[in-house]
Amino acid sequence: MRFGLSEDQKLLQESVTRALEALAPLERARRFAADEEMVAADVWAGLADMGLPGLMIPEEHGGLGLGLMEAALAAEALGRAVAPAPFLGSAVLAPLALMRGGSEAQKARWLPKLAAGEVVAGVAISEPIAGARDGAGVSASGGRLSGRSMFVLDGPGADLFIVADRAGGLNLVEAGAGGVACENLPSIDLTRRIGELVLDDAPAEPLTGPGALEAMRDAGWTMLAADALGAADAMLEKAVAYAKERKQFGRVIGSFQAVKHLCAEMAAEIEPARALVWYAAYAFDALPAEASLTAAHAKAHLSEIGRFVARTATEVHGGIGITDLLGLHYWFKRIGQDRQLLGGPEKVRDWAARLQGLAA
Repeated sequence: MRFGLSEDQKLLQESVTRALEALAPLERARRFAADEEMVAADVWAGLADMGLPGLMIPEEHGGLGLGLMEAALAAEALGRAVAPAPFLGSAVLAPLALMRGGSEAQKARWLPKLAAGEVVAGVAISEPIAGARDGAGVSASGGRLSGRSMFVLDGPGADLFIVADRAGGLNLVEAGAGGVACENLPSIDLTRRIGELVLDDAPAEPLTGPGALEAMRDAGWTMLAADALGAADAMLEKAVAYAKERKQFGRVIGSFQAVKHLCAEMAAEIEPARALVWYAAYAFDALPAEASLTAAHAKAHLSEIGRFVARTATEVHGGIGITDLLGLHYWFKRIGQDRQLLGGPEKVRDWAARLQGLAA
């Protein structure tokens, strides 16, 4: 059996990559990192013109009706460009929560707006997946939520939130409702916004469909792995390009065997990792019995591979690798945040071991 991308999937990824070259060059990521804007509205509007926010949303609600495989290809392109776009929360996890857990009325109200990019959704599911920090957690009672959720994906500037409570239920909260406040939570990655959501007896609508949180976890792990894959790819390309032009002792450093080995090791780690990410996305769409385990493998493995590539590519650049002028640190830090969001590799591997009966 030959597993590869279809022509349509290749075209999708190439189209997103080309669009990001115009919409989100490195200078745009620099401005976003330096400014106080919570959402890069111009970047998101440009991606909305391509239909990217509605990638996974059914056609009857204004979307393209594609799967997680196509979303993973888009995430890979976004990671390669370190694009400041609220893709993971608004285009993947929030639509998935509504499609799996929402009522027909909730779907009809919110999915068309998400598909058009008219609203941005923040996703607060870190506590039940990665574990609560600093006493964080949200309690639900009588259609009201109280508590605090950390590491809210695409939270700052969001128009609505998908919030997981302590009992594992999902809830929809409008940003403008009383008792809702979301602040920007400073993190190492300045190309994406992570929030801290505080709820004080805030009104909420439950999403009652079964299995929605588990599906969001699996999709989130796969998307973070895809984003890290794209960022690692970009760092390898930059390292190879630099090795071909930087001269030392009268010859380009790429001609030295030690530098060749560093670049070859990065490439050798990335290529099989790409197949793992693609298979995890494919399993989510077509092999649900394998989805959870392959998503965990992809997240844990890309966390390690990404860190290795980020470190090695920086070493190839020598002293200039850590300078702000070069900008390599944007990819380095993006990979670092992908590693920790929704659980670090140690926690994800522990979960995978328990799923397979290898740990209590």
